Amino acid sequence: MPLSTIFLVFSRLALMGFGGVMPFAYRALVEQRKWLTAEEFAKYLATSQMLPGPTICNVALMVGSRYAGTRGALAALAGMIAGPFLVVVALGVAYQRFGEIEMFRHAIRGMAAVAAGLILATAVKMARSLFAKADWRARGTLLQLALLALAFVGLGLLQWQLALVFGLLAPLGAGAFYLVGEKK
Repeated sequence: MPLSTIFLVFSRLALMGFGGVMPFAYRALVEQRKWLTAEEFAKYLATSQMLPGPTICNVALMVGSRYAGTRGALAALAGMIAGPFLVVVALGVAYQRFGEIEMFRHAIRGMAAVAAGLILATAVKMARSLFAKADWRARGTLLQLALLALAFVGLGLLQWQLALVFGLLAPLGAGAFYLVGEKK
């Protein structure tokens, strides 16, 4: 795959989803381009969340590497960074000039609400695709749902830090799946 294609796809993603790229990444990489399956995207996302740095940049590195090696990874990362860098500089200049205007502040709040809705919609899509083929009688599937619910409670309701929730649930999940011994 040409490096220019990888760069342009990730540049477009970065500029479309400024402040919340993951919903656009899922749609582009899984639904439109079919570079990844829903399951592969979920695996890349899970791995990326455990690595340091922005999650979407980690996903970009993995996808770029998969299709064009190290050069593809660098092209994908450059695509993710170049456009937003220029946008942030332009927004900084605009905020310095118009930041005190009430309408400008309302626009920023509205954009944040839209980004939150897009992230929620992507989470629902991913959950539906992951559990669509699930055998609900299997202990592993119920365990996955239990861990998902515990993560939601810890992060969403109790507002614990991600590192704490991950530190508690990752060993619990790994140990439980080792004991269940379910092969996928």
